[in-house]
Amino acid sequence: MTDLLIENLAEIATPRGTTPRRGAEQAAVARLRAGSNGSDGSGVEILCRDGRLAFVGSRSERERLWGELPGVPRLDGRRGTAVPGFVDGHTHLPWAGSREDEFVQRLAGRSYQEIAAAGGGILQTVRATRAADAPALLELALGRLGWMLSCGTTTAEAKSGYGLSLGAELKQLEAIRAAALAQPVELVPTLLAAHEVPEEYRHRRDAYLDLVCEEIVPAAAARGLARFCDVFCEKSVFSAAESRRVLEAGRRHGLLPRLHADEFVDSGGALLAAELGALSADHLMAVSPAGIEALAAAGVTALLLPGTSFFLAKRIYAPARRLIAAGVPVALGTDCNPGSSYTESLPTIAQLAVFELGLSIEEALTAVTLNPACTLGLGSEIGSLEAGKRADVVVLDAPNLLHLAYHYGVNPVRSVIKAGREVYRAGNLAAAAGPPASRIHQGNGT
Repeated sequence: MTDLLIENLAEIATPRGTTPRRGAEQAAVARLRAGSNGSDGSGVEILCRDGRLAFVGSRSERERLWGELPGVPRLDGRRGTAVPGFVDGHTHLPWAGSREDEFVQRLAGRSYQEIAAAGGGILQTVRATRAADAPALLELALGRLGWMLSCGTTTAEAKSGYGLSLGAELKQLEAIRAAALAQPVELVPTLLAAHEVPEEYRHRRDAYLDLVCEEIVPAAAARGLARFCDVFCEKSVFSAAESRRVLEAGRRHGLLPRLHADEFVDSGGALLAAELGALSADHLMAVSPAGIEALAAAGVTALLLPGTSFFLAKRIYAPARRLIAAGVPVALGTDCNPGSSYTESLPTIAQLAVFELGLSIEEALTAVTLNPACTLGLGSEIGSLEAGKRADVVVLDAPNLLHLAYHYGVNPVRSVIKAGREVYRAGNLAAAAGPPASRIHQGNGT
């Protein structure tokens, strides 16, 4: 039996439930607070037992139910705030190469689309990723995961999409599997072979779609390398009809649909996500009123990526307030990638969501915990601090939840607990070495 008592906390803040929070519920965050000094028995604590949450509440109630717990290891919360482990619902984790040259071009006024049309953008990363061997790709992914962990991410979705060939896509997915086994952050893999049309198929789009649907999707599913199938549904990339073909192929092989939708223009992506019952529709900077209505009716989560608008110096962000008012659950992700959102920090994304999307701090917390957990099919396991769920906890160096946005521009994470074990402590990266257990979600819904 492995126990850990997280004590001396000033506050515990968490959404509750196992399904996506929407509308007013998105802001319904429970905040359990200690007394003025915690010495009178009114402190708040978390008890982890065998990797799960056994108790979340006041010290006096814990003592009544569990006694003094002699010999149980203790983690001093140092009057910080405990929140659920952060869940990053959208990343492009394994890639090689760098695109700072394009970044400078954008600063000088060239658009993302102009750079891509000239052979840069995604295709530049494809060339570098194809050239990298498997050990190099794994090393690069592990470096990014170290940053994610230090910023409080305990679970992340991870996409392929920089291979765009059978061998290179499988190489990326295998790197995700290897990375999941080598460090604590839990990874949920997504096949994104329909991220762009590769150069060798530039004038044979249908042939590339045949390759994706008839070879890459079946191979990834048969090897258990992916749980989801994604597609970049955008006017200059894949149409709604082409996207439907890819996602239906994925579904035939047990891969659940999610998609990049309506990022630059209204491409019909939100409508397609609603039609297919996708786990999420991501980006949505250009979503239409009809798309919002369809997402609400279908119960599809809007996974918003404000880091992309910020990094691309866009003045337009996804309409988060309209989505919440319509009853669409809202989640957040970093969109960690080399071209349009190079960050591993979910606290930074939560701050952007407050300042630019208009979310309250409570709504932002739900959007980086429970709601993205549900888009990954893990709402019954993670995303909130409730007895019986997995013991994934982040202790913030903050006296209360409000400092998550109030004290901006810093990393607020003091300690990260994964499955009941401390795996990161600020200033002590060695604590993060090695996973508590194998945590990769494989294909066919497992």
